[in-house]
Amino acid sequence: APQVQAEPLPLPSVSASAAVLLRADTGSVLYAHDAETERPMASTTKIMTALLTLEAAEQDDRVITVTDEMVRVEGSSMGLQAENALPLSSLAKGMLLASGNDAANAAAIAVGGNTEAFVEQMNARAQELHMMHTHFVTPSGLDAEGHVSTALDMAKLGAAALENEAFAGIVREKQLAVPFVKPEQTISYSNHNK
Repeated sequence: APQVQAEPLPLPSVSASAAVLLRADTGSVLYAHDAETERPMASTTKIMTALLTLEAAEQDDRVITVTDEMVRVEGSSMGLQAENALPLSSLAKGMLLASGNDAANAAAIAVGGNTEAFVEQMNARAQELHMMHTHFVTPSGLDAEGHVSTALDMAKLGAAALENEAFAGIVREKQLAVPFVKPEQTISYSNHNK
């Protein structure tokens, strides 16, 4: 039989400074561009925060009363105010849909007791997931010295997070009703991610 010479496919063009495409089931890398350079990971930090929050909610989706300390954070917000009360799962929804720094901070304090202890949990899970070039300093992704990851490590985290049914269910929705206990209401949040 005649030999067929396959033409190599051109590499994709990406505008991102770092990118990786991996198979979630095997972890094998199909494409990489500067995928192991450490850089700040901004709000994608909330993937880890939301995952740990949803795992805690799986054990006990307790109602959290928001304190001033929890909402004393800059940047994007789900609109929490002190004295609001809502389940842990609602905090995860607020950080994934509205990129709520307030939700991430509130969840970190509720789950970890304080943000420092929660960040230790984040770093422990990063090690379990073999995210060897990742170090978390904040639960929200606000810039902080030493708060870094790589495209490859974040892809590993994304694959692990999507194995969590609650996480996958939240991020697949374009809009989601998020229940509050105090005041007793439901607020609809839109997912602006692609």
